Amino acid sequence: MSKQVSGEPMYVLPDGAQRVLGRDAMRINIAIGYAVANIVKTTLGPKGMDKMLVSDLGDIVITNDGATILEEMNVDHPAAKLMVEIAKTQDKEVGDGTTTSVVIAGNLLKKAGELIDQNIHPTVIIKGYELASKKAEDVLAATAEEINLDDKVILKQIAMVAMGSKGIGSDREKDKISGIISEAVLQVSTKEGSKHYVDLDFIKIEKKAGGEVMDTELIRGVVVDKEIVHSAMPKSVKNAKVLLLDVALEIEKTETDAKIEITSPENMEAFLHQEEKMMQNMVDKIAATGATFVFCQKGIDDLVQHFLAKKKISAVRRVKKSDMEKLSRATGACIASSLEDLKSDELGSAGLIEEKKISGEAMVFVKECKDPKSVTVFVRGGTDHVVSEVERAVVDARGAVSSALEDGKYVVGGGSVEMEISRELHDYAVQIGGREQLAIQAYAEALESIPRALAENAGMDVIDTIVSLRNKHKEKEGKNVGVDVMNGKVGDLKGSGIFEPAKVKKQALSSATETARLMLRIDDIISSRGGSRGGPGGMPPGGMDMDM
Repeated sequence: MSKQVSGEPMYVLPDGAQRVLGRDAMRINIAIGYAVANIVKTTLGPKGMDKMLVSDLGDIVITNDGATILEEMNVDHPAAKLMVEIAKTQDKEVGDGTTTSVVIAGNLLKKAGELIDQNIHPTVIIKGYELASKKAEDVLAATAEEINLDDKVILKQIAMVAMGSKGIGSDREKDKISGIISEAVLQVSTKEGSKHYVDLDFIKIEKKAGGEVMDTELIRGVVVDKEIVHSAMPKSVKNAKVLLLDVALEIEKTETDAKIEITSPENMEAFLHQEEKMMQNMVDKIAATGATFVFCQKGIDDLVQHFLAKKKISAVRRVKKSDMEKLSRATGACIASSLEDLKSDELGSAGLIEEKKISGEAMVFVKECKDPKSVTVFVRGGTDHVVSEVERAVVDARGAVSSALEDGKYVVGGGSVEMEISRELHDYAVQIGGREQLAIQAYAEALESIPRALAENAGMDVIDTIVSLRNKHKEKEGKNVGVDVMNGKVGDLKGSGIFEPAKVKKQALSSATETARLMLRIDDIISSRGGSRGGPGGMPPGGMDMDM
């Protein structure tokens, strides 16, 4: 073992490793977090701008959906990746509010940086933020109002606001799609006790470029991206009796290798005749149930197709398992795993099943199902980019409406709820006192970043807007006053129908606070990557030594 020479450094990390310590590490993380928030800030609200994202391969995505922007950006810095995680969590949990959560997190970090510069310890800031977060949730719960299945107008408004920032066309188009989404969510919702539950997997989104956004429609059933297998089969079946099969309509192969010896033409003919008879038997069993349309998860032999066509039974093969489950919930059919003991009560029903050519591709539409628990939103648009953005708008709206229905509460949007929480936090900070008071006030100011961004994106004077909002919220009836983006002024937004799910706001506050807390606890960034690539946050290349 070599003896260390006194005064010489001992190398602990390998050559090319990099390290940033203490306040410098915090400042880098804060700067990166705030920079990410600023990227998406301009997309907030109905007057927000879009981003064009170009991949290494030249693929283009045009969107202002926060989660999509951050996912497509391919960020490299670890602090930026933490910000991306907020958007992903928000999108996964509630399906909307990704931009809001990232903007709040970025501003929480910025305000924390200002307090650190005043020599306030990060632990004190974190404690203040945690107190503020708990109080914010209490204020949110007190501000929120009840919603139920009968409030269809409010649910539609929630969908409208969720997709308001998406550049998908005119108010008429947004009005139509928001109506489609609210109807779809209500259709698939189930009641468990006093709570409503919505499985979003059963609101299928099928998209096809061509036509225009107004051609988007709600199919009370399922759209299957397949074609009817045989040209002689009926392409349109009214009052269809639907059979769902998870069994191959083909001659089964033996599990082990087998050899059949045929020694004469008669034997050959008998063998082929037996195969044909077995296939005919399959079709007879299907026909005996009274089925008029068959969806098969596996293959269908050409001869079986022929026999089905002769009996005027239409069929689709190799249907995805997820589509089979949706068909089962839409039509009420059971998925049969065997042709033995098939019964007519296992069949489902649909008012109309038809094959249609959409943009040159055949698709099967299962429509007019009675009380379907699985529906399809069929999205149309002039180009692939438009269709993709409409799809993102539909996903956001779907998440917002289902969150409102499951949670049973909504709040007034347009920055009004953030301003109300901010006002309450300023009062609360005085009660707490101490250094935590400064952190709670910083949290309150960070929440004002939402109305600030809305006003800025609408071309309004930001300072006048914030001052006006603060004054209005001090008044007795001022809790619903927010930024009326469409009219470029401050006003009571409850009458305008600017509603958002309380669950989305709660998740945004929770995610933002947790991420800020996580990043403020970091006082050391160690990267073991080679020095040639440069370190995180612009750390200088070269080895790192530690005096022992």
